[in-house]
Amino acid sequence: MEMENQCEDHSSEQSRRGTTIFETCFNGLNALIGIGILSMPYALSQGGWLSLILLLVQAMLFWYTGLLLHRCLDGRPLIKSYPDIAEEAFGYKGRAIVSTIIYLELFLAGIALIILEGDNLEKLFPNMSFKACGIKISGKQGFVLLTALVILPTTWLRNLGLLAYVSVGGVLTSIILIACVVWVGFDAMGFHERGQIVNWRGLTTSVGLYTFSYCGGHSLFPTLRSSMKDTRQFPKVLLFCFTVSTVTYGLLAIVGYMMFGEFSKSQVTLNLPTRELSTKIAICATVINPITKYAITITPIANAIEGQFPFYKNRRPISIIIRTSILISTVIVALFIPFFGYLMAFTGALLGISGSLMLPCLCYLKINKAAQRFGFELMIIIGILLVGPFIVVVGSYNSVRQIVTHL
Repeated sequence: MEMENQCEDHSSEQSRRGTTIFETCFNGLNALIGIGILSMPYALSQGGWLSLILLLVQAMLFWYTGLLLHRCLDGRPLIKSYPDIAEEAFGYKGRAIVSTIIYLELFLAGIALIILEGDNLEKLFPNMSFKACGIKISGKQGFVLLTALVILPTTWLRNLGLLAYVSVGGVLTSIILIACVVWVGFDAMGFHERGQIVNWRGLTTSVGLYTFSYCGGHSLFPTLRSSMKDTRQFPKVLLFCFTVSTVTYGLLAIVGYMMFGEFSKSQVTLNLPTRELSTKIAICATVINPITKYAITITPIANAIEGQFPFYKNRRPISIIIRTSILISTVIVALFIPFFGYLMAFTGALLGISGSLMLPCLCYLKINKAAQRFGFELMIIIGILLVGPFIVVVGSYNSVRQIVTHL
């Protein structure tokens, strides 16, 4: 009888509606390959050639902690998201900590998107300035404000189905970007820079940038896994997504570093010669992507704030005020701290290591008592928990110091 029940459960699992492994792979790639790809040559220039080993090691660690989140969901059908896992492990406080990390990460990502837009539009249209109410505004600041005006109506949409459909172009944008950079390399720049073997002073910045590029997926992995027809296939999805994203990041990092060496900028598009057609294509693709992604990025924050006001009847005006306020706050930070690379390194070091490496390990140990037995896996987890805080402190300090120095 028990075997029959298990067969019925398995049959219902297979027959229930959900995403296929192919669809989940695409969604996973879109979650992993984001704006962080633009900083790969810069990250390599900060750490030197040997930092590619760190890229590979971090990819393996983030893949492993993604597996830990998958294991936390096994046999627990009511748990659907990362905050659910944290609540199962540590109660409401755990949920609050994970939710705070996710929202801060999304907020900083929103700021990075605004900075990205201003930098690349200034590259595309140099020496431009704007006048508003008799005040002259420089090109970059003007483009940031102009971007905010364009993005503003999209943030008011509560149904983001159309934007979600458009935003899947992130993977396509990455392919276009790599193709354009390689095109410039063969057609105009060449691959003559040798670079450094290792740069110890910039190694923490390099680690932070690599971390930022991988950490965005963990908040979505449990949701992607729960949406699958066959959740047992999710480890294959993780392996595929991390393999493809690591090859993509490594390829652009190597090509860009061989082209620009120690002169690599925080976004590879800022190094490309503006006279080349491929540069214009790369910048246009880069500029379009944040416009479609900003609203989706800040929507979870807006929904969380709106959830604190369940008593008002007319949600629309309050929703518009909340979402506009979030946009204004990100624009203000982008205007006063316009340092794309350092901001991403700070986000990766502080929030990426904490939320995507350390907390999955802690949740796994708490939920799965068997994992607390001494063995190879426990040694790996203990190693992550011992090294993680050091990277958080040193990486965050160095990023903040760089930001303050350049203010």
